[in-house]
Amino acid sequence: MITVKNLSKTYEVQDGAVIKALKDVSFKLDKGEILGIIGMSGSGKSTLLRIIRGVEPFDSGEIDINGIEITPDSNPYQSRKLREATAIHLQRSFGLWAETAIQNVLRKLYGAKYGDEALTDFDYAYNEFEDEAMELLKLVGLEHKAEHFAPVLSGGEKQRLIMARQLAKKPELLLLDEPATMSCPKSKQEILDAIKNINQELGVTVLLVSHLPEVHNYLSDRLLLMEDGRIIDEGPSKDIILKFVKDMEPAIPLRESSDIGGPIIKVEDINRKFTILKAGNVLNIEDVNLDINEGEIVSLIGPSGAGKTVLLRMIAGLDSPDSGKVFFKLDGEWVDMHKPGLSRMNIRRKMGFMHQEFSLIHHAKVKDQIAARLGVKNENVLWEAKQKAKELDITDKILDILYQLTDLPENEAKMRLEQIGLSSNTLEVLFPRFPDKLVKEYAKPVFEALDLPMEILDRYSYELSGGQKVRATLALVLASKPEILILDEPFGDLDPITLRMVANSLKKINNTFNTTILMVSHHIDFIEEVTTRAIMMEEGKIVKFGEPHQMCHDFIKRCNALYLEDLDSLREQMAG
Repeated sequence: MITVKNLSKTYEVQDGAVIKALKDVSFKLDKGEILGIIGMSGSGKSTLLRIIRGVEPFDSGEIDINGIEITPDSNPYQSRKLREATAIHLQRSFGLWAETAIQNVLRKLYGAKYGDEALTDFDYAYNEFEDEAMELLKLVGLEHKAEHFAPVLSGGEKQRLIMARQLAKKPELLLLDEPATMSCPKSKQEILDAIKNINQELGVTVLLVSHLPEVHNYLSDRLLLMEDGRIIDEGPSKDIILKFVKDMEPAIPLRESSDIGGPIIKVEDINRKFTILKAGNVLNIEDVNLDINEGEIVSLIGPSGAGKTVLLRMIAGLDSPDSGKVFFKLDGEWVDMHKPGLSRMNIRRKMGFMHQEFSLIHHAKVKDQIAARLGVKNENVLWEAKQKAKELDITDKILDILYQLTDLPENEAKMRLEQIGLSSNTLEVLFPRFPDKLVKEYAKPVFEALDLPMEILDRYSYELSGGQKVRATLALVLASKPEILILDEPFGDLDPITLRMVANSLKKINNTFNTTILMVSHHIDFIEEVTTRAIMMEEGKIVKFGEPHQMCHDFIKRCNALYLEDLDSLREQMAG
């Protein structure tokens, strides 16, 4: 059906440098096949998909789809034929109309036939396309959500709705770029089953990019292995998976449980109710009680929408509960995390929080970013900030609120500043960056624990490999040596080789600095490998907790995550 011959692509980046994204890529894709592509981040997978979709130019080579040949010099008619034959679902893409699920599909069906998706006459669209729209929703397992408002669907449901919309174009080839990477096991299973249904019931050929071995093990008929812009091998999925992970660094052991201390965080009777317009009551955090012990690595597990992120943010004092208390231990005394004041600021100074969207600044050196971080978290910051706050007539209560913003994502922090009538410059005045000459002194022990060379301090983030970027991001949070590290799924889209580096880094940090770690992750193998204790949440409640392997096994069963059922045997082969 599709033949790709000697495809090459280069990008010009800053200072005229050239990156060769694809180098003489060639392969064939048969009609009705699910062909997978696996490789580390930056290997060229997404670039290849965009070129085959017809939305990215290329330098040389040829794409043949059903006898139509596309080259860099092809005319608009040939390029249009390529776009008509394909549909794509890009990573983390949620381009949906603010309407019901069925109306989203109706618009796409109307647009595919009449050329204008932005219709307003839904009566006409219902009359002509309702049955077809319902069939597409049924195919992706969303027929029961047909009249639900699309913006309040879960992440996995949105991804399946996007697939239904793409199928309305009746493509011959469906291109999928990490369609399930950031989903919980339950949502991921639903997405993967939708892909299987699309392939088996409609006969749509699928080209699937994912760096998750378990996804290809469940879906792909055949697998291509990409590395540094080239296809270096192809064959049966399990064979290629084993080749992909053969150079993965070995896992280092967890610390002994006897080294773990007593409670350092107490959560008592937390309640929080959320209501979303057009969806009704969607989440109740109810009667949550838990202790986190000093030196533990604890994972919150559960399906999307269970309340894990909400609970993390309340524990960190970023959001307030409707009732209940969160206490942190500071110098032998318990501090209420929702009571404003200098004690709470001292707790926050000793805490690091990494959000899902946390990343390095693209055009800033690593040392400059660490200097800014230390300006917020170093040991003298609170005394200095209090003196400046007095000069600016800022009360201790407002100073505490402002300090809270330093642990929020940048956009959220700016929005909250605007709400209280202050500019982002206020934070820079109160918490100026750390002196450059001291950055190396603070960074050195953390870089050593993360196996990062010190020369990375003088490099820009775009000059780092994928694994270096993640560990440098960790170093940024850890440079102030926080006693407590809270991780809200910041590693969700990492390939398994990079994830192993992160797992080992977290265990080293935990061992070296006795850092207590509380995290959320949807990577089951990562949770088992890193965690000393797992806590399961469902619908806002803690339903059980215990030993990570058994907890993860129970979670897989509760999610009916068939794609993970042979994870143990696959992992043993990968390790062997």
